[in-house]
Amino acid sequence: MKQLAHKSLMVTLLLLAGVSLIFSSSNPGYSSGQKEGAHYTCPMPEHSDVVMDNPGKCPKCGTELVKKEPAAAKYTCSMKEDADVVMDKPGRCPKCGMDLVPMKKEGK
Repeated sequence: MKQLAHKSLMVTLLLLAGVSLIFSSSNPGYSSGQKEGAHYTCPMPEHSDVVMDNPGKCPKCGTELVKKEPAAAKYTCSMKEDADVVMDKPGRCPKCGMDLVPMKKEGK
């Protein structure tokens, strides 16, 4: 009897997971991961991959989405030997005096 209950529970969980995947992939405006122009995300850390263009509810848990603040740009020296210089705003490198350049985002 316990084995039958365990199998029934597993089938139910798999069905719910499948329905959840189908819903999230067919939901317009939903993306798994970051994208340009995305402004709202789920506040739940385990749903940080939920990023949408408009306010609404998280397709995974129903929690109200929160406005996502853009990451602050960082600037560095273009000279290889001074690449350890990282600043929050544009300006001049304190080591060599050259103009700082925006740091490239990872993956780009």
